[in-house]
Amino acid sequence: MMELVFFLEEPSAKAMLQGIIPRLLPGIETRYIVFEGKQDLEKRLPIRLRAWQNPESCFLVMRDQDSGDCLQIKQRLMTLCSEAGHPDAIVRIACHELESFYLGDLKAVAQALGPASLAKQQTKAKYRTPDRLNNAAQELKRIAPKYQKLSGSRALGLAIALEGNHSQSYNQLLAGIKKACGIR
Repeated sequence: MMELVFFLEEPSAKAMLQGIIPRLLPGIETRYIVFEGKQDLEKRLPIRLRAWQNPESCFLVMRDQDSGDCLQIKQRLMTLCSEAGHPDAIVRIACHELESFYLGDLKAVAQALGPASLAKQQTKAKYRTPDRLNNAAQELKRIAPKYQKLSGSRALGLAIALEGNHSQSYNQLLAGIKKACGIR
């Protein structure tokens, strides 16, 4: 049976995906392997991939860009996957951090965390291109003071739209998930 396996940098990514995946791909068997940060992910990813037993598994690796070079990070992770025998693994980078995804859908933020008037701010330049924000987590906390990384990601994973998000890296993540499962 096919299974989609996520290799993630942090628990908040898992919390978000657990709300998205059942809506995006109902019925797909999903596993989440959460590492203890970027360094742990890069160190242990090849070991986990080499040891994976299910030949029906498809893999998606996700981590934050933070202040690094997005293309270099992606290339390094793709090389690790390839060297571990899984060149078909999909790698996606959150530009700059996971919270950029949420700022791309302020309607979801308003629904999950409040305040209700927040959705009207989506037309502001910084929210039309949230991937450009270097401080997305701080910005989200400023406009939605109830936001906490884990519980906020859990709530937003259930509310965030599957289409129409202003974060290109979020849209690329969803496209990558579909691609990993052979869905166009």
